[in-house]
Amino acid sequence: MTAPAAEASERSNRREPGAMAWVTTTYFAEGLPYSVVHQIASQFFTAMHASLESIGLVSLYGLAWNLKFAWSPLVDLLGTVRRWLIVLELLLAASIAWIAWPAHHGDLGAVARALVVVAVLAATHDIAIDGFYLQGLGQRQQAAYAGLRVAAYRVALLVGNGVLVWLAGTTSWRTCFLAAAVLMAALAGLHHLLLPRPDASSDDTSGKKPAGAIRFVDAFLSFFRQPRAALSIALVLVFRLGDAMMFSMSTPLQRDLGMDLRMRGLVGGIGTALGIAGTIVAAGIISRKGLRSTLVPIALVQGAALPIYAALAAVRPGLGLVIPAVLIEQLAAGVGTAGFSVYLMRLCAGQYKASHFAIASALMSLAATVSGSASGYIAKAVGYTWFFSLASVAAVPGIVLAMIVVSKMPEQSAAGR
Repeated sequence: MTAPAAEASERSNRREPGAMAWVTTTYFAEGLPYSVVHQIASQFFTAMHASLESIGLVSLYGLAWNLKFAWSPLVDLLGTVRRWLIVLELLLAASIAWIAWPAHHGDLGAVARALVVVAVLAATHDIAIDGFYLQGLGQRQQAAYAGLRVAAYRVALLVGNGVLVWLAGTTSWRTCFLAAAVLMAALAGLHHLLLPRPDASSDDTSGKKPAGAIRFVDAFLSFFRQPRAALSIALVLVFRLGDAMMFSMSTPLQRDLGMDLRMRGLVGGIGTALGIAGTIVAAGIISRKGLRSTLVPIALVQGAALPIYAALAAVRPGLGLVIPAVLIEQLAAGVGTAGFSVYLMRLCAGQYKASHFAIASALMSLAATVSGSASGYIAKAVGYTWFFSLASVAAVPGIVLAMIVVSKMPEQSAAGR
């Protein structure tokens, strides 16, 4: 083994001091603005009696995540990911606070426009956080902390869709958005004190980076030059397609089944906690058995939960059945998130890790944006029962492609090996 290879192996195996703390807080900080743009926004527009079409169009905020690959190389090439991360958190705090007043007065247009700014900042913030994670930890540690990072992200979703939505239901939407802004500002201060400064030499480089505009282009091309890139991209695009369709119309269905805003906030919080448990358990299994052995079962669990919503829409039972059904789906979604998260990390290599993860996650979110933005129109045209049945069918291509991808993985393709 060469000296550089030995050093890389040592970095991959060692535990980074304080990593658990900063992995937890950075991924909580990544999840909170996502929750504001997608979950809290959906709850807000639902509470304000916006049309199904308008609620579905909330998914168009995902365009910021779809397109973030276009500017992701800037995070690799300008400044440090640490500086990007902290500055963006301060900007997010200010922009979320800005929403509080039009939300309080029920100005849907102003809130919708302000959320565009939050979405772009949040997508760029994601690039910086994922780049910091990939730069600061060796590959084995990346896999070891996969459950923690996803769990922290989902705790932020719990806070957003649970605590903050409950706060809106008991006080006001202004209080809800101001509380989210204060949390983001506090995280920026914490990260200024807490985040380490990763050594640039820890990057996996196989030579000098090209200069100028060539570097910018090379960051894109190096992702698509990887082995079996077309197959990987296809799986990334469709793995969560059914889940994305379900998510876009789940809140209006819950409302129509009798769950008011406070009830949705409470159940959303419990469901996210179950999702976190599913994520942690699934990540532990992946770390022991490897991605090759677990990706297909995870895809099956994720897909099998989707018909639950079709059944709810068809039968329209009481809350005694609705609530457990929603919680089961959330648990399955957590399992799916863990497997997919590890798979995305395996697609990031070389000197442009932040750019690679941005490209992979942008492709992942494309399905959510396309299906989600059309979901309100589809649900309006065919009704909830057929809509959620279609979402269940949309999960099938991801399961099939997962089987194909796994068949081409090496025998020892464990998550951390």
